[in-house]
Amino acid sequence: MLTETDTRPRGLADLPAVETDSLLQLIALCNADPRPEKIDVGVGVYRDSQGRTPILPVIKDAEKIVWETQDSKSYLGMAGDKRYTELLRPIVLGSHEGDDCIAGLHTPGGCGALRLGFELIATANPQARVIVGTPTWPNHPPIIRGVGLQIVEYSYYDREGCSIRFDAMIAALNEARAGDVVLLHGCCHNPTGADLSDEQFAEVTRIVAERGLLPFVDIAYQGFARGLEEDAKGLRGLLDVCDEVIAAHSCDKNFSVYRDRVGSLWVKTSNAEATTRAMAHVSQRAREMWSMPPDHGAAAVRLVLDTPELAQRWPGELAAMRDRINSVRDRLASAHPRLAYIGKQFGMFSMLPFSKEQVLGLREKHAIYMADSGRFNVVGMSDAQIDRFIGAVVQTLEA
Repeated sequence: MLTETDTRPRGLADLPAVETDSLLQLIALCNADPRPEKIDVGVGVYRDSQGRTPILPVIKDAEKIVWETQDSKSYLGMAGDKRYTELLRPIVLGSHEGDDCIAGLHTPGGCGALRLGFELIATANPQARVIVGTPTWPNHPPIIRGVGLQIVEYSYYDREGCSIRFDAMIAALNEARAGDVVLLHGCCHNPTGADLSDEQFAEVTRIVAERGLLPFVDIAYQGFARGLEEDAKGLRGLLDVCDEVIAAHSCDKNFSVYRDRVGSLWVKTSNAEATTRAMAHVSQRAREMWSMPPDHGAAAVRLVLDTPELAQRWPGELAAMRDRINSVRDRLASAHPRLAYIGKQFGMFSMLPFSKEQVLGLREKHAIYMADSGRFNVVGMSDAQIDRFIGAVVQTLEA
């Protein structure tokens, strides 16, 4: 005989608990810490010498133009701001900007582009596996699993040796099956800061093309490593030789418009007709998930790129952020021989070779907050905080 419990329909009250994102927990802990000297190098946003995340002057000027000239908030459609995407083509694609086998779409940040790209892959080939180097950005695996694709992991980075495990990467690629997806960081690897050299990226590109793998490039920090052109070199090399490529691009960082969520998805197939068909699927998925992307941030970026005076100024403002990142890296690298590797890496993040217990010690003794993995934001602190940060890290290294 069925009991009342057996027959009761499941409802929202029966949902299992969700493990809170560790970085969100870290933010809450730091906010609750009353110590005025606390340092937060856990949050992944650029900070200037004063410890602020500023709005770029070119964005301020572009937003003023938006305010003065925008006469409607009517829908733009699933493709969002088409002119924004058009203006990004030379920045992202370089010499491939005129290739009609490549199409782009405005998305809510790089995260939206990642989800949309993996939705497309799952629709085209549900049996595809995704080859992922670890550690990677913590949101990559949930996005991939969320569309029902299988993940195959390999060890990308040696935390103790503070170096890329390139042999392990090559072995994983050589074991992949034709049709499998390879997730690659275009530049400024998150969370390690350890980017492939040009030679290593070229070797990866050769194997991906020879074995019929589908490269999916996450390029979220273009311009933060060596420059706009240099940071897109790996992606463009793949476009040179692969019939199919997917890329998720973000303007959140290089235009410092984090909360406005400004990204784009790029899809290349072997011919223009197939690309048009793929983008029809992309547009349908976009319709189902967000109908149209938010406009304000993309409108500001569009105006920067479409206004000659602002377009001329933007690379200089981007270079100022990059120069600060690299100067702080040099300062950290010179503080101790075991930190020298930081000066050879790129972007906002690096990983300290610390255990979870050592990271906790930094938090308790020095009010320094970073991820349990030892990942820290190189420019998460002001200039005035750098010496204290270095002192605490060196003390931990030598303990």
